[in-house]
Amino acid sequence: MIIDVKGLEFRWKPDAPIVLAIEDLTVAAGERLFIKGPSGSGKSTLLGLVAGVTTAAVGSVRVIDQALEQLGSVKRDHFRADHIGYIFQMFNLIPYLSVVDNVTLPCRFSARRRGRALSRGRSLNAEAKRLLQHLDMDHADLHQRAATTLSVGQQQRVAAARALMGSPELLIADEPTSALDADRRESFIRLLFDECRESGATLVFVSHDASLEHLFDRTLDLAAVNGAAWPSAEV
Repeated sequence: MIIDVKGLEFRWKPDAPIVLAIEDLTVAAGERLFIKGPSGSGKSTLLGLVAGVTTAAVGSVRVIDQALEQLGSVKRDHFRADHIGYIFQMFNLIPYLSVVDNVTLPCRFSARRRGRALSRGRSLNAEAKRLLQHLDMDHADLHQRAATTLSVGQQQRVAAARALMGSPELLIADEPTSALDADRRESFIRLLFDECRESGATLVFVSHDASLEHLFDRTLDLAAVNGAAWPSAEV
């Protein structure tokens, strides 16, 4: 299993209400999981726990057979850099870096991902350009442009390429298509699926857009699963 959650209860403070409660959740290697739920149901909290940004006082979150709550914050940061690619809702590209430099950024923080990237391409830049090409960004004139000069759709693809750089085992996407129209959303997701399939990555995808649900292997409805905590959650 790539993700194994057992007996999880998360509160922001010891005396605060439970924000997220999940008794049992497993995600298999290579699976494409769609997570839905209304605002406040714990979607972003769950992604933060799986990514090791936060930890819960009760229960266990294991990712690639590592119990994240057993790691200190620095080791969780290293683990995330080595094994997890993250596509943020607002993309979080570095505005003063070029497209290619944004894509290769994870390799500055992870020797593991750097080695994987170099095993697939003759250089980091070559691997970055391969990913960009697969994500419909194969125009050479775009590669050296600053991220701030790109359209929303182009920034989205750059953010996806950065998350995929170095073939992380787990890809987390937090509402990455919210700024796109319906046709572009489905097109982007299919491109993302293709790259995940090629690299063997597991995809955990959060969205409010129920029209995308049918594209995925399975759906997790947090409003149902997290019934013990929702709707008191504040995320």
